[in-house]
Amino acid sequence: MSEKDRIVGLLKDAGIAVNGPNPWDIQIHNPQFWNRLFAQGTLGLGESYMDGWWDAGDLAEFFNRVLVGNVADGLKLTPNLVWQVAQAKLLNMQTIARSRRVAKMHYSETDAYRASLDSRMTGSCGYWPAGVANVDQAQEAKLDLVCRKIGLKAGQTVWDIGCGWGAFMGFAAEKYGANCVGVTVSPDQAAYGRERYKHLPVEFQVKDYRQFDGKADHVVSMGMFEHVGHKNYRTYFEKARSVIKDDGLFMMHTVGSQWSTETIEAWLEKYIFPGGVIPSMAQIGKAIDGLWSVVDVHNIGPHYDRTLCAWYENFDRNWPKHRDAEGERFYRLWKYYLLSCAGGFRARVLQVWQFVLSPSGVPDGYVFAR
Repeated sequence: MSEKDRIVGLLKDAGIAVNGPNPWDIQIHNPQFWNRLFAQGTLGLGESYMDGWWDAGDLAEFFNRVLVGNVADGLKLTPNLVWQVAQAKLLNMQTIARSRRVAKMHYSETDAYRASLDSRMTGSCGYWPAGVANVDQAQEAKLDLVCRKIGLKAGQTVWDIGCGWGAFMGFAAEKYGANCVGVTVSPDQAAYGRERYKHLPVEFQVKDYRQFDGKADHVVSMGMFEHVGHKNYRTYFEKARSVIKDDGLFMMHTVGSQWSTETIEAWLEKYIFPGGVIPSMAQIGKAIDGLWSVVDVHNIGPHYDRTLCAWYENFDRNWPKHRDAEGERFYRLWKYYLLSCAGGFRARVLQVWQFVLSPSGVPDGYVFAR
């Protein structure tokens, strides 16, 4: 059996037909697609999509079925993946100097994020309880949930690790009367946040989290731990412990994996999250050992599927429709990013965990917020 026949069979077992009638079926536009897939693996899959070599009407559902059906397991190891894994094992791919790559590659696309995200520019999973109808409401619900989880009170100071465009800090200052200081490696994010929230007690510092110097009543971090890297997990939690007051709470919100890994899928590493790693529960547990008491863990992973699809709907509606070839390739890149990730959360191979951590436990017991 040829490699092509084997993959076509795996796709069929997953309910995906080649050039079939269903919206999740793969439509091949260039017969060289198969050679590229076998030579480059998932990197070739993503790049060939960017180049218009294939499509799927429902890209999120295509990836859901691919992941549930373990289709990618049928691909052989490629040289680029071997090199990526070797680097992750031997080198610290998330040093302070390398953290600037993330700012340049992932967080400089402010226009794309502005077209995709909610009105507060909240770049992490929303929360969709009953009655929430759109992504703006879902992000407000998430930000309020975080404030309630740490028991935030007026006048308290919060350190936001990886504060992004300042959505949490702006919300916490507006709604709860908090003072906030955040760190980001992106000058673009800081400039946006400083202008938008110049009337509020929020401070943006352009630096790596390891360079922060200060104290806070509470610490929060949303969608940043995925950039920390397995060699720095312990350092991250030690830094948060050194900043927080003894009676404070640390709410860490992160994408999570069922497996302990040292790198991320090749296409995402190249185009979206350079140096990114999705942590496992075991890796987080080892990193907090002896530092933190876990008072709550909340899995909101299914909410990210809905959030990412809402982001794509915004992006598709707001992004310029008359594009040149370069613009079209970026449009397909962004669509692939949002909807392939949506498929990962729909398949439940990706989770979103919200940890509430205490330096030494909550004496009178923790009141769970949901």
